[in-house]
Amino acid sequence: MPLSSHDIEMNIFPIKEDSLAQGSSYTMREPLYEETNPPRFFDRLLDGFRRDPSQRITPEDPLDEIHAAEAAQLHRPKLVRRVSPSPHYYDVRLANLQTAQSHLARKLKGRHLQMIAIGGSIGTGLFVASGRALEVGGPASLLIAYFFVGCMLYCTVQALGELAVCFPVAGSFSAYSTRFLDPSWGFAMGWNYALQWLVALPLEIIAASITITYWNPDLDKAIFVTIFLFAVVAINLFGVKGYGEAEFVFAIIKVIAVIGFILLGIVLNIGGVPGGGYIGGLYWREPGAFHNGFKGLCSVFVTAAFAFAGTELVGLAAAETANPRKSLPTAIKQVFWRITLFYIVALFLIGLLVPYDDPRLLIPGSASAAASPFVIAIENAGIEVLPSVMNVVILIAVLSVGNSSVFGSSRTLAALADQNQAPRILSYVDRRGRPLVSIVVASSMGFLAYLADLNEQGVVLDWLVAISGLSSIFTWASICLAHIRFRKAWAQKGHSLRELAFKSQCGVFGSYLGFLFNLLVLIAQFWVGAWPVDWEARTPGELAKNFFLQYMAVPVVIISYLGHRFWARTSFIKTSDMDIDTGRRDFNLPILLAQEAEDRRGWPKWKRLYKFLC
Repeated sequence: MPLSSHDIEMNIFPIKEDSLAQGSSYTMREPLYEETNPPRFFDRLLDGFRRDPSQRITPEDPLDEIHAAEAAQLHRPKLVRRVSPSPHYYDVRLANLQTAQSHLARKLKGRHLQMIAIGGSIGTGLFVASGRALEVGGPASLLIAYFFVGCMLYCTVQALGELAVCFPVAGSFSAYSTRFLDPSWGFAMGWNYALQWLVALPLEIIAASITITYWNPDLDKAIFVTIFLFAVVAINLFGVKGYGEAEFVFAIIKVIAVIGFILLGIVLNIGGVPGGGYIGGLYWREPGAFHNGFKGLCSVFVTAAFAFAGTELVGLAAAETANPRKSLPTAIKQVFWRITLFYIVALFLIGLLVPYDDPRLLIPGSASAAASPFVIAIENAGIEVLPSVMNVVILIAVLSVGNSSVFGSSRTLAALADQNQAPRILSYVDRRGRPLVSIVVASSMGFLAYLADLNEQGVVLDWLVAISGLSSIFTWASICLAHIRFRKAWAQKGHSLRELAFKSQCGVFGSYLGFLFNLLVLIAQFWVGAWPVDWEARTPGELAKNFFLQYMAVPVVIISYLGHRFWARTSFIKTSDMDIDTGRRDFNLPILLAQEAEDRRGWPKWKRLYKFLC
């Protein structure tokens, strides 16, 4: 039945209040034809910062969630041994329910996720810190260590992809440790991961301000700290869409720069520039392929792990993606090309173009762009303009990592707060779906960047980094171990791998390998921290300081774990007690797989190969 003109008016215009008499029907109401002014810009802006009760990182009362409640009825394990009533009792089942569904706005598209995977965390770890690694270990150690850590990380990201598609988690990887390992270990991992990104923000802003001094050393760094901090905070206040678009642009610039450098490096090596001769493997013979022996190689492992830090952000961002089953596997496959192309190939060329005894590699300050082997290689070729261009790329890369640090830390803090592992105020989410208080807290750490003009800034920041310096290693090892135990519980409860929406290409063996590699890196870090390369020339006080700077993250994690374990009376979760039902996403797999198989039958061979690799 078509609507009458009166019905249309009643749907378009607001109702006149004085026409609503008691007992009146809808048809007796009179529409208000007066013009109403739309909300002003500042009113809309302020309204966006108000709390939206329905938009939280995790549900306020997850027992009201229908799907979570049904899963809880199907599977009610005894996950914690409660010896006596205690106000500190930690309810693991409730924590699983709280992380079951995310209410964050799913505004990230597949292109955002792919560019975050390819170039999201490329920063000073590749462009600058690789120079120090080259000086310590030589070109062969540089290549071996980055390849070793790259293989470890590929296995880890594959395991993360399987867990993230099956159990979409908002904010923190600690949820996997809480669910499959030990709630107290999840607490320690969540806070350690948050600290890693909280400290990264001032570090990256200082690095950006130091990069500016490449052109003019006399500039006041505080000016640029203000500019960069404002830019990073502004991007994150635009919400996850703003973060995604910014990272998309930043990643494209970094990808183009690295590909351009690889092409230039090949030309420089074969003597393709005026006045330059053939280099080949000259620097591998003189001064040599290795420096400081096996200890030099172990020293490079830690630098390589730092360079790959942030790759796990793909899993974090997947929780805010519209279709993680479609977007995440593609993004995970991009990690392989990032490791192969941007790290292995680029650093192989660096080893061919820059000798490890170049004095510029020893320029003080880990953030100095003048110590970047990429810049040094171009300067050695006598190309005047390109070093400045490369410094602009380094500046963009540094700001990109700073942007990711606010995103990663704010989501982690908000999720920890909603799981009763952090102050509740951090769970405040406004009407635009932003964890506002967590963003403010994470951004406030950026004020530490004003230490850039002080001579002692390096000492303060070194100790801050030491607190969470090994956070990435712990996070990756926990992801691998959680994946191993998830697969064990999955099989024990009668499920087959065909029921998984995405399966790790490395399988459980890859997770075992990744976990073992992470342990080896921790052992190597202990050895290098206790007996560094030049330990004979150092005093006992200097050796003790170096050890705690390199290894202080380990006692911090252990104290956090034991403190929460004694406080909350948690216990290690047995395989039979694991909850693999709550929050598991149902993709109607039989229908989807049949559709995908039908689509693949019509693909040409080149497309099948492309889809397998990318």
